[in-house]
Order: sequence, then structure tokens, then C-alpha cells
Amino acid sequence: MNLSHTVERRMIEAAELRLDGDGDERTIRGYAAMFDAMSLPLGGFREVIRKGAFKKTVRESDIRALWNHDPNFVLGRKSARTLRLEEDEKGLLTRISPPKATWARDLMESIDRGDVSQMSFGFRAVKDRWHIDEKGETLRELLEVQLFDVSPVTFPAYPQTEVHVRAVMDAVLSRMKMGEAIAPDERAAMARALEHMKGSLLEPGAPHSGPHTEPGAPHSEEPTRTLQARRLRLLELLGSTGRAS
Repeated sequence: MNLSHTVERRMIEAAELRLDGDGDERTIRGYAAMFDAMSLPLGGFREVIRKGAFKKTVRESDIRALWNHDPNFVLGRKSARTLRLEEDEKGLLTRISPPKATWARDLMESIDRGDVSQMSFGFRAVKDRWHIDEKGETLRELLEVQLFDVSPVTFPAYPQTEVHVRAVMDAVLSRMKMGEAIAPDERAAMARALEHMKGSLLEPGAPHSGPHTEPGAPHSEEPTRTLQARRLRLLELLGSTGRAS
């Protein structure tokens, strides 16, 4: 199966992010994703995760728990049994047994104080579905994902960045390359989202924030041109009948 080559990240306000246990046996517990919860606007569309989206990847993938998505700070790993993941009725329940390292102790103190209350997960879309809902909004449903990491985070990921827009475009292109049948209403929803994405493409010189860059870092003009060309090409492939009016 030809997956998107770009990792996407999503964040939720993990109200249940907390510490369980006492002393050195404390674990970090929370939901990295919630089912059927509408996302904030993501540059022309909203998104929901459906139950079962993590079932296969939790069974087959060696997923890591990281601090702020930084691979230098590994909190746990599935194969080491220091990270346990489970789909329940609410979402992706995460239990992490962190190392006895100073930085991990500091993180747990921040969670205990309520300074860190959010979680994020990094993924690639394996199967998604697009449509226009009853409110006229473009909706993307994530039906199956390949999960790479879960992560307590200080700040939420910025959704309207080059990385985010490219990931969504690649997810659409992946389905088309696989020859997957796209229904007319789904085609229209994809085209509508891609049309709106032109507002998410950063102007040359505009501030840019990504998962590994500081806010306000310089932005290159070349990626913007590439994204614009990709967006227009996808709109052409979707066909004039799927264009937003």
C-alpha cells in the first residue's frame, strides 16, 4: 500500500493526562487521541478520528513515546513494554513508564502541577474518507493510520504549516495513485479542501513554525511554490466537476 510520505501530527487537550502510582513507579496516563471529536479548522477542513483507526498499528508497529516529539527524549517504547497503548470506547489510551532520568522527573513534575496537559501523536494516514457534512463543512475522517509516536507536549502543533498542507495533499494523491474509487461527493470535498488550502500556503518571508523549528524562523519561498504547484495539479486530477464553486 502506497502511504503518504509525510508524517502528520495532531494534538488534543488531554484533560485526563495525569500521573498514576507513587515514587519511582509513577506512570504517565492519558489519551493521545479521542474518537468522534471534531478538530479545530485545519486549513479548509475539519477532521475526526473513527474508532478502529489505531487497531492495526497498535498491534503491529513499534511505537515510541517521546517528550515534545523529540527523539532525543524517549519516555517509553512499545517493544520494551514501557509504553502501553489501547483503543477503548473513548480513544487511544496511553500509559507510559518513564525512565529514571532527571528530564523525565522534571516532566512528571510539570504534569503533576498542570503545566503540561496536552498530548499529540505522529502518524501517516493509511485510509481516510472525505465528504461535506450537513453544515456544509469539508470533513476528513481518519479510518486507519500508521502511528509513529505519542507525546506529551508543551505547545500544540501548528496545523497550517508547510508540513501539514503537504501531508494532506500527499494523502489525497496516495489514494489516487492506488486507483481507489473516489465518489463524486468525496471528490468534491477533497477539491473544496484543496481550494481552501491556498490560504494556508505561507507567503514568502512569513513566519513559519514546524515540529522542529522555533516560532518566527525564516521561511523559504521555494517550498511555497512547490506546494502551490502540487495543489493545482491535484485540483486538475480531481477534475472540474469536483472543484469548489
